[in-house]
Amino acid sequence: MKPENIEKANTLKNILSVSKRVVFFGGAGVSTESGIPDFRGTNGLYAQDADNYGMPAEYLLSNTCLMREPELFFDYYRNAMLYPNAKPNNAHRALADLEKTGKLTAVVTQNIDGLHQLAGSKTVFELHGSVKRNYCSLCRDKYPPDHILNSKGIPRCEKCGGIIRPDVVLYGEGLDNNTFLQAELHIERADVLIVGGTSLVVQPAASLINAYRGNHLVIINYSPTPYDRYAELVIRDSVGDILSEICQ
Repeated sequence: MKPENIEKANTLKNILSVSKRVVFFGGAGVSTESGIPDFRGTNGLYAQDADNYGMPAEYLLSNTCLMREPELFFDYYRNAMLYPNAKPNNAHRALADLEKTGKLTAVVTQNIDGLHQLAGSKTVFELHGSVKRNYCSLCRDKYPPDHILNSKGIPRCEKCGGIIRPDVVLYGEGLDNNTFLQAELHIERADVLIVGGTSLVVQPAASLINAYRGNHLVIINYSPTPYDRYAELVIRDSVGDILSEICQ
């Protein structure tokens, strides 16, 4: 870790020592350290699509693709979105530990991998859903992720024959209103908001930052974000390294 980032991590640690309501808002950069690729990075899904499928991820992961070409959708979904062997990393574990102290009131995540819960976090708002949950599009019966992962072609409901789809927000679909409002409420009430591993360009998720009313906005991200100028601290480093450092 660079000396200036060690200093910033210590500043963040001091801020947290007197805080009472901390919220963490994270994106794909939180899970890249668990081996799950992001979308916009050099080795992200967007960069791989042209070679592998000849179509953009925005289409392959859209409601339109699911409805019109379900076999293509599930082929891509199984290959690109399911990582059954992924484990929580330092960022996930540090946030779970911070929640146990009573300071962290919520994790708001754009990720769909369920690694925050696997690490032990209890209050997690999954803005874009979760690959851990799947349901029949007709009768709404629920299925585990292995049912899609181990199926061939289009996964079908054992009860009614309907298509089993992941409980994730696809392109062309809106966010769950209750989840969004609960996340917004927690951010509004926070005295510290830590943003990590997100470019803050995906809407409407990024708009949640506007709900924050406190004075301690901290952004941990390798690349610049549109909100850097509003932050008290901007740390260009690994989310996992910084969070594990402040939680020691």
